[in-house]
Amino acid sequence: MYLLYSVLLFVVLLFIAPVYIFKLRFRRKEKLHFRERLGFRLPARPAGRPFIWIHAVSVGEVLSLQRFVRGLKARYPEGVVGVSTLTGSGRRMAEEKMTAADFVFFIPFDFAWCVRRVLSRMDPDLLILAESEFWPRLLREAGRRHVPVLLANGRISTASARRMRRLRAVLRVVLRPVTRFLVQTERDRARLIDAGIEGRRTDVAGNLKCEVHLPALSSDAIARARAELGIGPEERVLIAGSIHPGEEGPLLRAFRAARASGRPVRFVLAPRHPEKFLSLEKDFAGTGLVFARRTRPEFGPAWEVLILDTIGELARFYALADAAFIGGSLVTWGGQNLLEPAFYGKPVFFGPHMDNFAALAEAFVQDGAARIVRTPGDLEAMFALENDADLAELGRRARRTLESLSGATEKTLAAVETILSRA
Repeated sequence: MYLLYSVLLFVVLLFIAPVYIFKLRFRRKEKLHFRERLGFRLPARPAGRPFIWIHAVSVGEVLSLQRFVRGLKARYPEGVVGVSTLTGSGRRMAEEKMTAADFVFFIPFDFAWCVRRVLSRMDPDLLILAESEFWPRLLREAGRRHVPVLLANGRISTASARRMRRLRAVLRVVLRPVTRFLVQTERDRARLIDAGIEGRRTDVAGNLKCEVHLPALSSDAIARARAELGIGPEERVLIAGSIHPGEEGPLLRAFRAARASGRPVRFVLAPRHPEKFLSLEKDFAGTGLVFARRTRPEFGPAWEVLILDTIGELARFYALADAAFIGGSLVTWGGQNLLEPAFYGKPVFFGPHMDNFAALAEAFVQDGAARIVRTPGDLEAMFALENDADLAELGRRARRTLESLSGATEKTLAAVETILSRA
């Protein structure tokens, strides 16, 4: 089984490597870090100090683990924490945000010889995987070396649950090295058990992404930032965060209708992958909307649609906005994180497809802390931003709901302590 997996992985890499190299090396002018991904040029474990390896796939997982990593270093100040990521954007975010970690690196390709080299050099006391990032060879080699493995902030989507049921026999072997599964909800735990994982190895700890701690901005700071962007004091701003292809059309049409009705509203559109929206202005040139891009410092104050094509600014723009729409929810992607606008007490809107965050979305809707928009009329009403009192209450409830969901960090740290004490 593992031999077949390695062959398939090699074939996949053989086909995607040229595209990957071209995109990163020649279009984005980024380093490839191939030697690191092969297990070379990595720091060795310091002698006499415990080492914990945390793997976070990309930006979302990195952001969710910030407070946990700080708590881990506070609890084990003599310990060494290394954080690996799969994507370049995740690595850059980890280097910027995870200042408590001792070093950041790329996870090795999931071939036996790459994984063995990394495990031999680092010799971790504990491997922590975020959400549902299961690499078969990494798990197998960790099991062979008796390295405890903890799944933190586990999440099993509806689609993943279906695949896991079909592959129960395989998964039971692949996931055997995992010491403990900490999942976000009872639904996630039930799905793991349904996939053949023993209930005694699973526990509900809550969602680490609910442990949101973002920079606080005073009303004066927000007013200054809005003024710098050319936003007038009477104008309203709606931001659509982490937008996926297929969502921009309905959103821009609804925004145009709101503008045509005389509402003083502006629209900040933040794509999940900015490179996929390079032709957005050209595609909507006939609409009469005035576009600007954040990466163009010369844009003036007359913009109506600002494309936020930078990384790391989305949370700040949530703070500046009057309401937020969560991307990936008008299409069948499954939604994106709704907690950052909730942290700033902003009214939260999303479409009907929030499968990736189903439990969170359900909790927010039940608490009257978010609204679902399904039709073009719903979108137009969202952009109208009418009834200030209702919107303010929606924002207050979003903040209260977020606060009620905290506690996952302490439960995860307690699990780490238990596992290390038995090692």
